Amino acid sequence: MWWSWMFISLCWLYPGVAHGGKVLVFPMEGSHWINMKVLIEELHSHGHQVSVVRSSDSWYIKETSPFYTTITLDMASGFDEDFLTAFVTELLNIQRGERSIWKRIKIEMEQIQAGFEINQKTAEMIEMIMENKELIQSFQDAQYDLVLTDPVMPIGAIIAHYLKVPLIFNVRWTSHGEGHFAIAPSPLSYCPMVGSELTDKMSFSQRVFNMVFFGFMEFQIAYLIVPSFDGLVKKYLGPEMNYLSMFQAADLWLMRVDFVFEFPRPTMPNVIYMGGFQCKPAKPLPQHLEEFMQSSGEHGVIIMSLGTFIAELPHELSVEIASAFAKLPQKVIWRYKGERPATLGNNTLLVEWMPQNDLLGHPKTRAFVAHGGTNGVQEAMYHGVPIVGLPLIFDQRDNLLRIEVRGAGKIMDVFTINEGIFFEGVQAVLTEPSYRDNMQRLSRLHRDKPIAPLDNALFWIEFVMRHKGAAHLRTESYRMPWYSYHSVDVMLFLAAVVLTVMVTIFISLKCLCSVCLKKKIKNE
Repeated sequence: MWWSWMFISLCWLYPGVAHGGKVLVFPMEGSHWINMKVLIEELHSHGHQVSVVRSSDSWYIKETSPFYTTITLDMASGFDEDFLTAFVTELLNIQRGERSIWKRIKIEMEQIQAGFEINQKTAEMIEMIMENKELIQSFQDAQYDLVLTDPVMPIGAIIAHYLKVPLIFNVRWTSHGEGHFAIAPSPLSYCPMVGSELTDKMSFSQRVFNMVFFGFMEFQIAYLIVPSFDGLVKKYLGPEMNYLSMFQAADLWLMRVDFVFEFPRPTMPNVIYMGGFQCKPAKPLPQHLEEFMQSSGEHGVIIMSLGTFIAELPHELSVEIASAFAKLPQKVIWRYKGERPATLGNNTLLVEWMPQNDLLGHPKTRAFVAHGGTNGVQEAMYHGVPIVGLPLIFDQRDNLLRIEVRGAGKIMDVFTINEGIFFEGVQAVLTEPSYRDNMQRLSRLHRDKPIAPLDNALFWIEFVMRHKGAAHLRTESYRMPWYSYHSVDVMLFLAAVVLTVMVTIFISLKCLCSVCLKKKIKNE
């Protein structure tokens, strides 16, 4: 029939129609798993077989799912809920009260110590996997088309190189910092280090601080991170491979940001931007939540959530926040665990879980009180909801800074606020139209794309599967020693040439002058 011939012709003309492939996934826990799961479900809907590797102490990655099969390792990652809760609680306790340089140093040291412990446990896990010949053989027998991994931990990257399978990162962070700094040129004059709390518009003193901060991070990478893994990399991948070049050799970097959020900076051909790929139009709410939203009348609703890892604040701080909420005419939905604050008002609903994307997309939502995680910030931006930021740890202050400098939110210091300060901050975001106007402008920019971020990500994943990699997009700079990458050898050579020419000219002129002088003396 004519339509069957048309279908065959379209399939022949459009190579994007791919056969189902086999994908091995090494994910990360918590909010990282939430966005990895979106990719996995989309891969499944395209007919691909997905196998997810999880540790026995996983608390977010379920062992059974209609979208993937699991390979559960009989070993603990060490990155479990108890460890993370204790770590976050310690950081929160350090930060309480007046801020000081000593507290900042102590926070950095705590994070370095926790990172070192995680790296040690991860290294042990890598060695156990690589020495498990039966497991490695099962990976080889499965003949995967690619490895998709979150490079916060290097396990997936090592396995992909060992199996000689194309490697794709679902990335904002690697084990050694923000993804751009691992792969792209990053001029420190306008590329602020994450954690520096700087923008792309820096004064001289800020550029000095950015350079010093960069040096501090490079020191950590060289002496605290690389030594944990470089021996394993050389042992299992060969002496020509090192830890950092293993990351740079990845075929594709699916970057979970876009330039509506990120400051403009250099990038690379194999970096594909999919910021907000997990965002989608809001679905209808459960009946009890919809009734609560509608009961807010013209004042609307404030949503508060501090993300996957932090559901409970110090009790006295929760009491202050609850008191401020009680004074507002808006209603509040607050994702909260722990002891119920005595000052909680009748306008506030405490929940242990909330459909955050659907609530942010509801027409009654007026503001989002958030900690500044990448997922939450992007969902707020997608739906055009201004943010009251309460950054706690990691990159959260920098994420919120990117929103604040665009006039779409307000950052508050969670450890110095009280009822009055918090009330005034929320009121400012609610009553000053510029916050909502600016966030809705960001929303329009973010949505105005020729292809949806998730569709773009899936196209490039299947592109790598179809072509057995994407080496033509990957720079070969990772194979170059540092002095070649920065052209130090070329500059020294050219300097030597210039110096040789100048010395030659000088000697020639000196000899010429000497000959002329001798002739003059002889003539006299």
